[in-house]
Amino acid sequence: MIPLKYVDMHMGSLISELQTLIRQPSVSAKNEGIEECAQLVKKILKKSGIKTEILRLKNVAPIVYGEIKSKKNPNKTLMFYNHYDVQPAEPFELWDDPPFSGKIIGNKIFGRGSSDDKGELITRIKAVEAYLKTTGDVPCNIKFVIEGEEETGSAHVEQYLKKYQKKFSCDAVIWEFGYVDSQNRPIIGLGMKGLLYVELSVKESIRDAHSSLAVLIKNPAWRLIEAVQTLRDSNGKILITDWYKEVTPLSKNDLEIISKEPFDEISFKKEFGIKSFVGNMHGLSAKKALVGGATCNIAGFVSGYTGNGAKTVLPGEALVKIDFRLVPKMDPAKQTLRLKKHLKSKGFGDVSVKIFHGEAAARTNPSDPFVSQVKEAADQSFGKSILNVSNAGTGPMHSFVTVLAAPCISIGSTYMFSRIHSPNEFTRIDLLRKTTKCICLIMEKFGKD
Repeated sequence: MIPLKYVDMHMGSLISELQTLIRQPSVSAKNEGIEECAQLVKKILKKSGIKTEILRLKNVAPIVYGEIKSKKNPNKTLMFYNHYDVQPAEPFELWDDPPFSGKIIGNKIFGRGSSDDKGELITRIKAVEAYLKTTGDVPCNIKFVIEGEEETGSAHVEQYLKKYQKKFSCDAVIWEFGYVDSQNRPIIGLGMKGLLYVELSVKESIRDAHSSLAVLIKNPAWRLIEAVQTLRDSNGKILITDWYKEVTPLSKNDLEIISKEPFDEISFKKEFGIKSFVGNMHGLSAKKALVGGATCNIAGFVSGYTGNGAKTVLPGEALVKIDFRLVPKMDPAKQTLRLKKHLKSKGFGDVSVKIFHGEAAARTNPSDPFVSQVKEAADQSFGKSILNVSNAGTGPMHSFVTVLAAPCISIGSTYMFSRIHSPNEFTRIDLLRKTTKCICLIMEKFGKD
């Protein structure tokens, strides 16, 4: 097939353009390089033959929009959703090379965003380019929605979707990423968990004090620890009343898919240097938790002195950041009210609760025809693929499913141990090649049916 040969012949261009993207910092948490990266993405899309424009909301990171209308099949539209922003690179000292270097070592390209999500984005762009350069057309209409706030919670993506609903209308969405397992099999994700991110804090005194005064002044860190301990048990079960009230059990079809999904516990534990899972889970129970388990995770706890050496101090305040992963039917607004009610009922009404953002979970029905099209393409490109009922992570998939009424599927090139969000993030060149070919095949199969 001509477009697939084009991919092989032009991998050098794919690699160099990915390096250019990596070398442009675009850290949404610090508003670093966002506008510059949006303009760079627009330039790359245009160079590949894709009509593009910058869409804006006031004081919000812009969306880069791209579109190609199919001459032979103008009645079907496939959207690629991606993001150009990246996580902060800190701690810098843990990187072997500068975090925005795009350095190549063997089969790997290193740098923040190399996998998440600039590597994934470039595979979509180059797949469309392959069709345009070899056939002068695409198998179906193609749309790109590339946002700049994903790493900070996609706070405004739903506003964009509603404002440009007609422009963004489509029949299906290829999500912004997809994992590849330790045996080089792509994991086709049919959903994503939701998220509620909060900050709990306690302020006891107007300033830090000498720790000898702990006999008289209450320590806010202890107060916060006591409050947090009421949220879940040692096995990870969340103890907030009615937290699971609306949740429906995994279906028979879901369980069948989960049971067939391979999960290499030994490799997973070795990668993270751990001896056991929460609650000593293993086998099917561990796989079910990844797909359908809600979580209450302490993302950070700050109070008092945390530098080198000793400092006998009694902190004046303490705070903890917590992310709750949500499963389908859990409404972030309802869960927020339940959290606040729980703290008050347990005698922690003095604990302040700040909400950063919330997203509901979403899933695509495994029987949707789009699933089999993606599966066939992945099997053809990679040799074998794995269906996954839901990714363990979170993204704004629920907004796309509800506003655009289109099925969303994750498929991509991100090796599961590629250190995304961590120092020395990398992407694998062989997986970029296979994924670009896979995207070509998805377009072809989607356009035919």
